[in-house]
Amino acid sequence: MQVADAATASRAPENTPAMVKKIGKTTYKVHVHFSNTSTETMSDKIKRMLKNEIQQM
Repeated sequence: MQVADAATASRAPENTPAMVKKIGKTTYKVHVHFSNTSTETMSDKIKRMLKNEIQQM
């Protein structure tokens, strides 16, 4: 019997998609990646992306 620590047991395998959505006959599998060296928060990133999107209008 193998025993895994709590951190390993709660993590999904790296090739498992974070989200799967089927629209019509197409299945979308979304994988996510977070940089360990990033200095930008998720909130900062979303704000930056929204500003860029608005500037393109």
